[in-house]
Amino acid sequence: MAVETAPATTTGTRRMKVHVTVNGQAHEVEVETRTLLVHFLRENLGMTGTHIGCDTTNCGACTVLLNGRPVKSCTVFAVQADGMSVATVEGLEKDGKLDPVQEGFHEEHGLQCGFCTPGMMITAAALLAANPDPSELQIRQAISGNLCRCTGYVNIVKSIQYAARKTRETAGGKAPDGG
Repeated sequence: MAVETAPATTTGTRRMKVHVTVNGQAHEVEVETRTLLVHFLRENLGMTGTHIGCDTTNCGACTVLLNGRPVKSCTVFAVQADGMSVATVEGLEKDGKLDPVQEGFHEEHGLQCGFCTPGMMITAAALLAANPDPSELQIRQAISGNLCRCTGYVNIVKSIQYAARKTRETAGGKAPDGG
């Protein structure tokens, strides 16, 4: 899909129209070419579940799925997402029902302050989509790009293990006890 370039504004800033699908809903918005995806989501679309932490890709609080892959939205320009699909933490819940990842974080107390939680949940959702039965090591490796200063990760790992079990049970394959 071609992106139409608008003329420079009086300040010299270029604007472009982006076509992006966020959580299944199509959006067509004109943005400054320097607008980061995280700011586009929060400011242009009002989706504040994606948090701004470090702005340097270190913390992972801004993680979203871009065409199904986890990316840190603080280092992706909105225009780079043109024609793509974005999934945010707001998109996990379907028809008023919590996603197994959200349910897991609730049931296993996988959050304290909650700042890292959206990025952790999105990363977990991507992991479980690729691997519905991850080992503890695989979970820890998957979330290694997401920092949490509160929990020590134990309950986050338990939350993702819960979500994996729940997802497998829902899919029809009973999960083994404790795993």
